[in-house]
This record gives sequence, C-alpha cells and structure tokens, in this order.
Amino acid sequence: MVRVGIQASIAPELLQDFTREVELVRIPDQLEVDVEIDFWIAPPNLKITQSQLPHLRGLRVVQSLWAGVDLLLPLLPPGLTLCDAQGVHDIPTAEWAVTAILAMQRYLPFYFALQQQEDWAGRKHSQQRYRQSHGSAPGSAALIDEVAEATVLIVGYGSIGKAIESRLAPFGARFLRVARQAREGVDSVSQLDQLLPRADIVVLITPLTPQTRHLMDAGRIARMKPGALLVNASRGPVVDTDALLQALKETRIRAAVDVTDPEPLPPGHPLWKAPNLLITPHIAGASAQYVKRALKLASEQALRYARGEPLINVVDSGY
Repeated sequence: MVRVGIQASIAPELLQDFTREVELVRIPDQLEVDVEIDFWIAPPNLKITQSQLPHLRGLRVVQSLWAGVDLLLPLLPPGLTLCDAQGVHDIPTAEWAVTAILAMQRYLPFYFALQQQEDWAGRKHSQQRYRQSHGSAPGSAALIDEVAEATVLIVGYGSIGKAIESRLAPFGARFLRVARQAREGVDSVSQLDQLLPRADIVVLITPLTPQTRHLMDAGRIARMKPGALLVNASRGPVVDTDALLQALKETRIRAAVDVTDPEPLPPGHPLWKAPNLLITPHIAGASAQYVKRALKLASEQALRYARGEPLINVVDSGY
C-alpha cells in the first residue's frame, strides 16, 4: 500500500477525503527519525518542510499545497516528481485582484487617507494628482477611473488569469492575454513589449522562474500608459522594485501589490510610503476554504498515484 506522508498537526477532519487505498503517515513538525513514505504532501510552512525532508526515505512524489513552487524546488533532490497545487488559489487570488483593481480605479486608498486625517479638503488636490498620473485633467475634480471599457492585460494566463478575467468581464473590461507560449486568443510573452502600451491595467500572475525574474523592469514599466495600473499577485521579484519605486515617485503609474521584493517588507523601506500604491502582505491566495481545497487535491493525487494513474500539475521547468 502506498504510504502518504502528511503533517501531523493537520486536523483529522480535514483528511476525510483520503481513501483506504493509501496509508496516511502523520509526520511531526520536528522530525528526528527517518520515515519511509512514497508520496509526501509538503507542509505549506517552509521551515517545517526543511525540517522533515532530510528524514524522508523512499520518497518518489512531492505534492505541494501551493501553486507556486519556486521556494520548494531548490530543496528537492533530483529524481523526484513534483506536483503543484494549480487551481486551489484561483478563487481567492482572483477575488483579491478584482478587489484591488476596483479599489485603485475608485482611488479608495486616497480617500481612506483623507478619512484618517479627518479632512476632505484634500480632495482639492485630486485634480492635480490625476493630471500628474494621466497627463490631462478630468472633467471632474474627483479621482475616479472606470473598469468599463478599460483594457486589462493579464500576464500569465493560466487558471488564475482565467478566473480574474471571468470576474472582470461583467464590468465591461476588454482583455489582452500573455502566456509562456502563444495559443488561440493568447499572445506569447515575446509580445509583451508591444502589448504594454495598449493596457490600462496590467495584472501579473506568473510563477517566479529565471525567465520571469524582473519581467517588469524599468524598460517595460516605461512602456505602460501614463496613469496605468500595475497589479502584482504573483511574486515580488517579477517586478524590479527600484524601477517600480521610481515610476511611482514620478506618478507615471499606479500599483497594487500583494507581494514585494524584499518580502516581508522591512520597516523603513521606501515602498511603505510610495505614492499611488496599495500593498497587502501576501494574502491574496489565502482564505478559510483554501486548506480544504488544497487537501482535496492532494487526496485525489495520492489516489491517482496508488492506482498507477497519471498525476496532474506535474512541474516542468519551474511551471
């Protein structure tokens, strides 16, 4: 029988989807003895993963509970099959992206700051701020942009990108799509430079690989429309932080990011006070339902392996 290793601290009620066709092996966070398993559900906590991994024997398959595996990949010895958790983050990450886009298009962070100051007089500066970022004055002094008829460029058009598009489509947005390889309706990443000047909103949802590190560098940020919104829900190093800071300080673009480089963002870092920027602490993919969804995927994968069926979400070249 296939032995499936799983973190011992996971509540038993979350493991009800695992069948009797596999043997669950509960592994303590601080493992001190060797354990024989065939299939390992890697803990979402990297420190626990690093503690358990050296004591695992007979391991053949590693199932991540995260869609991104850039932190896990360097830890694994060659010869193992690694599967990611593509699909489990689609709903929360897409909802975060839509929330961030709507908040920034309606300039809610700006108005929230005025609320904290107990002074709406700051609205008088709104027209100047809008002119600085957009290059022209609006018909109203209010800072408001619409999603309707805005062109949204989704960079990394996988399952999360599709989920973002499906939620923005009812608002009347138009879409451009980029992926590693071109297919019908989706351009290759080689076309990114040509597409950036057409986009009002650029959403980054790519994995972090050597090819995507600093994908949005100073040159590509400079190709964005004046006043365009950059949304990063992928990994911090996909964006060149120095280039982003410079563009924000010059009020050339706006940004909403769930990830930063460095991360966590240290006290005193200039990103904290950068203008036209919304930051959240890498929580886009999290929700109360995430763990259930991830463990259900893991149970299905373990059953496939036990039955000799092909695994899904097998990682190849970092994806």
